[in-house]
Amino acid sequence: MIRVIVQTEVNTPMLRVQQQFNEALLKKLNPPFPVARLRKYEGELPGAAVWIELDFVLFKQLWKSRIVARTESETFLSFTDAGEQLPFFLRAWEHEHRLEALPGGRTRITDRLSFTTPWWLPAWLARPVFKGLMTYRQPIYKRVFGR
Repeated sequence: MIRVIVQTEVNTPMLRVQQQFNEALLKKLNPPFPVARLRKYEGELPGAAVWIELDFVLFKQLWKSRIVARTESETFLSFTDAGEQLPFFLRAWEHEHRLEALPGGRTRITDRLSFTTPWWLPAWLARPVFKGLMTYRQPIYKRVFGR
């Protein structure tokens, strides 16, 4: 299992970040390539489905995930999606989204990935790609929630 963790601190209270952690934010977080179209979004509660169609120009792949866990308190929120139907370059996928309240009305957003690749795609190639995709989110989080 390969792991990637990217953390971003924003200048917005956790409750407000949590309220805006939704379909509109997910659409903003998608990178320019491959083009990702949200096909189904049922929320962040356990059992909810999220389907994304990846368009690689010459072919498309449907990525189906489901929310499998959620933990919530006044100072912490975590929900995890797990892949059910994955693109050709993944064998297994889990993505934990964490929000932690920090002093001064700030919030730490953590994207924590765990995944495996097929035998033909070395992990050392996939890890920096996914690290880059999660790092791509940082300026978007800061723009949406404040530096």
